[in-house]
Amino acid sequence: MKKRYIFYLVLALGLAYLVYYRITENKKIESGGSGGAGASKGGKGKGGNALNVDGIVVKNSDFSSNLEITGSIEANEAITLRSEVAGLVTGIFFKEGSNVSKGTTLVKINDRDIQAQLREALTRQNLSASNENRAKQLLEKGAISQEEYDTSLAELQALKSQAQLIRAQLAKTSIIAPFSGKIGLRNISVGEYLTPNTTIANLLSTNPVKINFSIPEKYVSQLKTNSSISFNIDGSNKTFTGKVFAIEPGINEQTRTLQIKALAPNGNNELLPGSFAKVKLALTTIKDAILIPTEAVIPVLKGKVVYVSKNGKAQQIPIETGTRTADQILVLSGLNIGDTVLTTGAMALKPDADVKVKIAKN
Repeated sequence: MKKRYIFYLVLALGLAYLVYYRITENKKIESGGSGGAGASKGGKGKGGNALNVDGIVVKNSDFSSNLEITGSIEANEAITLRSEVAGLVTGIFFKEGSNVSKGTTLVKINDRDIQAQLREALTRQNLSASNENRAKQLLEKGAISQEEYDTSLAELQALKSQAQLIRAQLAKTSIIAPFSGKIGLRNISVGEYLTPNTTIANLLSTNPVKINFSIPEKYVSQLKTNSSISFNIDGSNKTFTGKVFAIEPGINEQTRTLQIKALAPNGNNELLPGSFAKVKLALTTIKDAILIPTEAVIPVLKGKVVYVSKNGKAQQIPIETGTRTADQILVLSGLNIGDTVLTTGAMALKPDADVKVKIAKN
């Protein structure tokens, strides 16, 4: 019984000590906090606790609103060479991958049977011409009727038409380049039997090339024929230029886009048909525009704000913005030339906070 009383007594004394210790420590913390606040207040007055931030001085500059889209490069003219008639290949007169001129004979097909048909037709035509001439003389003398002369004349005209038809068939045995360009890899050999379904080679005209792309319908009014474009391709750091030459008259109902084609010079053959093109269109240009870094803009419930530095203190300014680029945003209202916009410390900044600004070059 006596041990139990001693245990309770020790427990009560321990609890009392803990309560006393906690009260004493709280008083020390409150006393230290008051002193620290005073020191902090005094430090702010001297700028000792000012927040170090980066900033820019607002300037005006010209701003071009660009639209970046993906397009494709196409040959100005492109065909797959095929024969209109079947026959044995007797000659190939081009080198793979070379440039050929318009009108050049590229492939010749065996035409001996057609040549024989033409000679026969010409012989019959000459004979018919002689008969027609004699009939004409007899008609003038009244030895034959007009009907007999008309029959000989009709026969002559029919034979002339037949000869023309054979000449047309003969012309089809020569594959002629329809335009100047570069010919690709051939798929035939001399002695091969060629059919109209056989692909001979591809012929492309690649200077200039066409740039095929589509723009959203909301930008349709900002792009006209002869508008300039710039574009890049993979594997090259060079920026190429071109001009719009054709615009589709209607908008695609499925994609809600308008198809456009531009021409770009390709004298060095750097642009290969089938390649992707990253097209950049300059839609509008704004003079004396205000641009600030995108990281300076803070979204809020009612719009957007930025912090500016005035007399060493941060001030929150509401702004209206326009087009956004990769690293800048157009400010329509809220800022003036010469304002110092803070670009870092947005999460830590509060209105009227002391700031020490490091101005960046822009």
